[in-house]
Order: sequence, then C-alpha cells, then structure tokens
Amino acid sequence: MTRLDRTQQGILLVIVAMACFAGVDGMAKYLGALVPLAVAMWFRYMFQMTITGAVLLPRRGMALFKTGHPWLQALRGLSLAVSSSLAFLSLRYMPVAEFTAILTLTPMVITLVSVRAMGERVSWLRWLLLAGGLVGALMVIQPDGDDFHWPLLMPLALVLVSTGFQLLTSYLMRHDDPGTTHFLTGAVACVIASAVLPFFWQTPSGTSLWLMVCLLGVLSTLGHYLMILAYSLASPAMLTPYLYFQIAFATLAGWLVFTQVPDRWSLLGIAMIAVCGVANSWLAGPRPSGPVESEPTM
Repeated sequence: MTRLDRTQQGILLVIVAMACFAGVDGMAKYLGALVPLAVAMWFRYMFQMTITGAVLLPRRGMALFKTGHPWLQALRGLSLAVSSSLAFLSLRYMPVAEFTAILTLTPMVITLVSVRAMGERVSWLRWLLLAGGLVGALMVIQPDGDDFHWPLLMPLALVLVSTGFQLLTSYLMRHDDPGTTHFLTGAVACVIASAVLPFFWQTPSGTSLWLMVCLLGVLSTLGHYLMILAYSLASPAMLTPYLYFQIAFATLAGWLVFTQVPDRWSLLGIAMIAVCGVANSWLAGPRPSGPVESEPTM
C-alpha cells in the first residue's frame, strides 16, 4: 500500500474537516429550532476548551497559556463568538448548502485584503473573480425573489467578520503556538457564552437532544484540530481548493436531513462561487508571509 506524502495527508485532513463542518452546520440548523442560541454556543465552546485543554495541558503544562498578544487572543475569541452567532442565526433563514457557499467567499476576501495590506498589486483577473463570487452569492440570496428577507444578508456580514477573524489567526500563528491560540480562543468564547447563558438557559429535553449538542461540540473541535494539522503538513495554496468540498458535503446534508435541494439559480450561484474561489486560490500561489488559516467559524 502506497504511503501518503505530507501534502496528500494534509489534503485528506482538510476533506475530513470539511465533512465535520458540514455536519456542524446541519446540526446547528436543526438545533436552532430546539435550543436557544446561547445554549448551543456554550456547549460548542465548552467542548473546544475542555478537549483542547485535556489533550495539550499534560504535554505543555503552563506553557499552553503563554501568549505575547493577550488582547489579540481575546479579540479572536470575541470574533469567533460573533461569527458563530451570525452563522447560527443565518441557518435559521436559509438552507445549509446556500449558507455554506456564501461563507466560502471568505478565503477570496482574505487573500485580496492581505495582499492589499502588504502594498502589492492585485490583478484585474482576481478582482473579476471576487466580483464573480459576489454575483454568485446574490444569485443564491436572490434579493429580488418573493422569499427574500433581510436576515438573508447575514451571511455576507459573516464573511466580513470571518475575514477579520482569519487575519487575526494568520498573525497569531506566526507569533504564538497554534495549540495555545486554539485553546485560548475557545476559552474566551466560552467565558462570553457563560456570561449570557443564565439569561437564556433551557435544559435540553431528551437523550437525543443532549447527544446532539454534545456531538456539535465534538465535531466542531475535531474539525478545527484537523485544520491545524493539515496546515502544518501542506501549504495553504495546496489546501485551499479542497475547502470547497464543504459545499458538496453541505448540499448532501441538506438533502438527506432537510430534503432541501437548491433551485437552478442557487445551483448556478454555488457553482460560480466555487469556480471563482478555486481559480483565485490557484492565482494566489504560495504566500511568503505565512498561512492564512481558512478555518470555518463554527
């Protein structure tokens, strides 16, 4: 049996992580009608903090808490809490596949913002690809359709918040240990969720609902951890195209669980976003300034 090289291992880890995140999105949509947002958020971050701490604390000890940028770590945790809240609210109003497709605009925006911040020129073709992705998002949202509601614009707000989150991630990964960043992000977000939890607490009813909220936390934590491992094995330029597997997994989840099949305009918009995103990642090539971890925000 042929052994996979580091790049192939990284690609495989990303694909598995995308399956995890598609599962998280599907469960978030299902749980959104059954438990308050604060309860779902608290379980999600409590699991990230607990599992990450249990794995890393015995090996790293107090060094796990060492950071040279505590305020940026706190800001990243706050950004993740806001992003996750927007994601949960968005999924109440739109199907999983369409939501996921719009969110995958984030890597394109991140790349262009980071390049512009470094004073480098962005080719007209990459601006055209970004415009194509935005047109695809509008085709998914269909603002002139009969079913349009203003909350359907929340995924676009999520893209902006997620861009800031990912740029913070890129900076912190060059200065702090990735395990420290992952743990502190979960800890900060858990503290924020714990502060509002007493006002919205509702005990999950039934064993199946308890299993769902626990599985939400486990899958999300696993997906984030697999992403960190993947980016330690291969370059972002090699891995970014495979992030779009999440759209396929999300479409499958929406069909199997919610019997939601995108209409032809939504399918065309999803295809435009995916094609423009993959083409943009190929044009970007390897970045010498360090990776931008295109980590989903759930």
